[in-house]
Amino acid sequence: MPNPDPTAWEDQLIAEMRANDGEVRNGPLAGHPLLVMTNTGAKSGKEHRAILTWHKDAGDYVVAGTAGGSDITPAWVHNVEAHPQVTIEVGNRQSPATATIVPDGPERDRLWDDHVKALPWFGDYTSKTDRRFPMVRLTAKKA
Repeated sequence: MPNPDPTAWEDQLIAEMRANDGEVRNGPLAGHPLLVMTNTGAKSGKEHRAILTWHKDAGDYVVAGTAGGSDITPAWVHNVEAHPQVTIEVGNRQSPATATIVPDGPERDRLWDDHVKALPWFGDYTSKTDRRFPMVRLTAKKA
């Protein structure tokens, strides 16, 4: 049985988001707060995108580098570490933003706790790996 094309799945998800002002109404991500982050590859320098679940903190979007609880840090975290200037699309609005990684410490722990409070299924990810998930603050540039 062939593996499904992840790019086609992402394209379809983004099309649904754009058709519904950022809202996903069908499938396993229905109702989840999602954004599309476009970032520059750390090694390749090519443009990449990541569809991420977020919560708000002090006007910023906060995302977690969980990769679904995987032992491997997602590539987008390495990308924004190397190139923190990104573009985010939330609710059909695109904005340039700066990604700030919060890898450890009390601020990271607070952001993680708030993330799990807003998005409870993330709490299960800590039982899948010993990896400490980096939190990333996305600060949109003011127009």
